[in-house]
Amino acid sequence: MLQVEGVTKRYGSFAAVNQVSLTLQGGKIYELLGPNGSGKSTLMKMIAGLIEPTEGSISLTDVGVEDGPLHPITWRDKANIAYMPTESYFYQYMTGVQIGKYYKDFFKDFDYEKYIGLLGQMNLDPKKKAAEMSTGMLAKLKIAVNLARTPKVLMLDEPLNGVDIIARDLIIRTIKENISPETAVVMSSHLVDELEDMVDYVVFLKSGEVVLQGNADQIREERGKSTVDLYREIYAEVAQTC
Repeated sequence: MLQVEGVTKRYGSFAAVNQVSLTLQGGKIYELLGPNGSGKSTLMKMIAGLIEPTEGSISLTDVGVEDGPLHPITWRDKANIAYMPTESYFYQYMTGVQIGKYYKDFFKDFDYEKYIGLLGQMNLDPKKKAAEMSTGMLAKLKIAVNLARTPKVLMLDEPLNGVDIIARDLIIRTIKENISPETAVVMSSHLVDELEDMVDYVVFLKSGEVVLQGNADQIREERGKSTVDLYREIYAEVAQTC
């Protein structure tokens, strides 16, 4: 379990994230919702330990202990928290095979054979260099290297960015089939309808603050609206100013 309590991140007088609290449980899929600038990526980066919160705390249970005592995350916990950013971050000269071996050297939980299998599932040539891959191919490659791990928390920032509808279906299916039951998965996406049927818990962020969060099915039942319709309702004024 990972717990975020009253987390705030300020840049000068601007609060990119403001007083966010959230609990992540293994085996569940969480979706961060909100337009650009709502704080989704900043929150993920704080959980990943890439940036420090200005206020609040982020705590994690020990590996293999879901409901045990929490401890503040440190650099050691980065081995148990995987974060996939929106940008491509591979060395351009590396092939798919070399990228897999690179990850295997860095992460104890990286399953190289599973990774090669995932490349096959997503129709990626392991001998092709990152520099030769399209945006869609790189998106699938990012998914493969992250799903080949078994962290306590896996965060995928806009995993469907830059891919066509066929590739989206393939990525969603691959994620569903390869998530470890012990892993808490956090995803963000502007393509709300694409992920609606697979998420357990939704978090709506606006201007860095949580305006609605809870069990996805329960919220839809209580509000009598789909996640897509709720998104339109909550962010209607944002669309009007664009």
